[in-house]
Amino acid sequence: MANKTKVFAALFMSLLLLLTGCGNNNSSGSGAKDSQKASAPVKDSGDKTTLTVGLDDDPPQLDPHFSTAAVDRQVFHSIYDKLIDVDEKLNFVPQLAKKWDISEDGKTYTFYLQENVKFHDGTPFNAEAVKFNFERMLNPNAGSPRASELSSIQTIEVVDENTLKVQLKEPYSPFLAALSDRAGMMVSPTAVKEKGADFANSPVGTGPFKFVSRVKQDKIEVEKNADYWGGAPKFEKIVYRPYSDENVRLTNLTSGELDIISKVPPKDVEKLKTDSNIKLSEVGALGFQGLYLNHKKAPFNNKALRQALDLVIDRDAIIKVALRNTGVPSAGAIPPDSWAFDKSIKPTKKNVEKAKKIMADAGFPNGFEFTLQLSPKPVEEQMSQMIQSMAAEAGIKVKLEIVEFGTMLDNMDNSKFDAVRLGWSGRTDPDGNIFALYHSTGSINYGYSNPKMDELLQKARVETDKAKRKEIYSEATKLGQEEVPYIFLYHELDFKAYKNNLQGFKHIPDQMMRFHDVSFK
Repeated sequence: MANKTKVFAALFMSLLLLLTGCGNNNSSGSGAKDSQKASAPVKDSGDKTTLTVGLDDDPPQLDPHFSTAAVDRQVFHSIYDKLIDVDEKLNFVPQLAKKWDISEDGKTYTFYLQENVKFHDGTPFNAEAVKFNFERMLNPNAGSPRASELSSIQTIEVVDENTLKVQLKEPYSPFLAALSDRAGMMVSPTAVKEKGADFANSPVGTGPFKFVSRVKQDKIEVEKNADYWGGAPKFEKIVYRPYSDENVRLTNLTSGELDIISKVPPKDVEKLKTDSNIKLSEVGALGFQGLYLNHKKAPFNNKALRQALDLVIDRDAIIKVALRNTGVPSAGAIPPDSWAFDKSIKPTKKNVEKAKKIMADAGFPNGFEFTLQLSPKPVEEQMSQMIQSMAAEAGIKVKLEIVEFGTMLDNMDNSKFDAVRLGWSGRTDPDGNIFALYHSTGSINYGYSNPKMDELLQKARVETDKAKRKEIYSEATKLGQEEVPYIFLYHELDFKAYKNNLQGFKHIPDQMMRFHDVSFK
C-alpha cells in the first residue's frame, strides 16, 4: 500500500510541475538529445556574457594533431592558436608567428614568434614548444594525420627562444597553408606529457578560450582566457551544442536558445533571408562533397564499377532538389573560388547507357551491389535516396545504412565500408584537397594508388610558379575523372546564420568560426 501511495504522489507532483511550467527547460541541463526532442526550446535569457553555438555534429575529439573531422575545428579555433591564420580573402596573416622569412630556394623557413605567450596551463610558448609540436606530429609511431602535411620537413632548429628555423627536404609550396590549419595548432608540451592519450579529453592550447568541460552528445564549454596574448575576448564563456538534426538546430536559433549555427539547412536559406531577427552570411566554401570509395575491396577496387556509378548520377538534380540550389556541380577536388580551378574541366554528365556498357564489358552485365553509409540528416537521406534511385536505372543496387558520425569515421579508418556519403571541408591551398585525396599517402585516401598521379601531385608541391602548378593540377583532375578515386557531387556554398545582435563576426571561406572579436551589441 505504501508503494502505491508513493507512486500516486509522484504522479501528482509530475502533473503539478507540468501544469505550472516548472519542469526542466533544457537551458542548463539535459543537453542535445533532450533538447532535440523539445518542441519549444528556451527563449533568450538575456545573458550577454555567454555565446551559445549550434554545431552540425558532436566533435569526435579535441586533439588537433589527431583530428579528422571538420566539426572538431570549430571548437579548435577557440582553444588553440595557429602559427599562421587566414583572413577573409584567404591571405596569410600572423598569429603565433608574428612574421616569417622564406629563403630564395624555397627550402628554409624562419619563424619569429610572439613573445610572452603562455599555454593555458602556464607553460611558456616558445621555439622549443613549436619544435615539440612538429616532432609530435611527425612521430611515425603516433599515426598523426598531420604527418603527411609536414613530411617535407628535414630539420627543426631552435635559433633562440622566439626564433625557429625549419629546413625542408625540397621546396614545398603548401607549407604555410598547412600551418594555417591543424598542423599549425600548438598544444601544450607539458599537458601532452602529463595527460598522454587523455589529452584529447582535456585539451590545452594558447587560444582566447580555455577548455572547461565536455559531456558527449550534449555540450562543450570553454571560458575566457583573461590573459590572452591577443587581448581578452568579449565573452566570458562559449557553449558548443551538437544538433545533428538540422531542423532542431535551426529551430533553436530562431527561438533564441542558440546565438549562431555552423550550418544552415539548404531548404531554409530563403526563409532566413526574410527573418528580421537573423543575419545570414554566405561564402563559397573551399571543400567538396561526394562519395568516398573503399579501394581495398570489391566492388570499388574495380575501376569500371567506379566509372559506372559516377555516370549514373545526375548532379544537377541533386543540387536542385536536395540542396535547393545551394551548391554547384563538381568536376574535382579544386573549388571554383581557388586560383587553381580550371573551368574548362566539366563535371561528369549522367549517361546510363554508357554506364551499362562499361559494366557489361567488365563482366557485370546485371550490375552490382554496395552499401552506402550516410549520417542521420534529412538532406543526407534525401540525397542518398536520389543516388539509390539513379543507380537502380543501371541495375546498380544501393543499400543505405544510416550511421552516427563518429562511428562513420571509425569505419572509414578501419576500412569497414563500401562507400560513404561525406565531403571534405577544404584547405586554403589546393594541395590540401587534391593531394590528401589522390596521393597514395594522402590522409583521406582509402586505398587508391596510381604512380602517375603520385608523380603529378609531388611535382605540384615543389613547383613555386602558380601558373605551372595550375597546369599540373588540371592534368591531375583529368586523370581523376578517368580513374574515379572519389565520386564528386558538388561544391557547397557555406552559410552561417546568427542573431542580429551579434557583432564582429567575420565569415572566412574555410568555414571555421572565430569568436575572439565577437560580442553582443
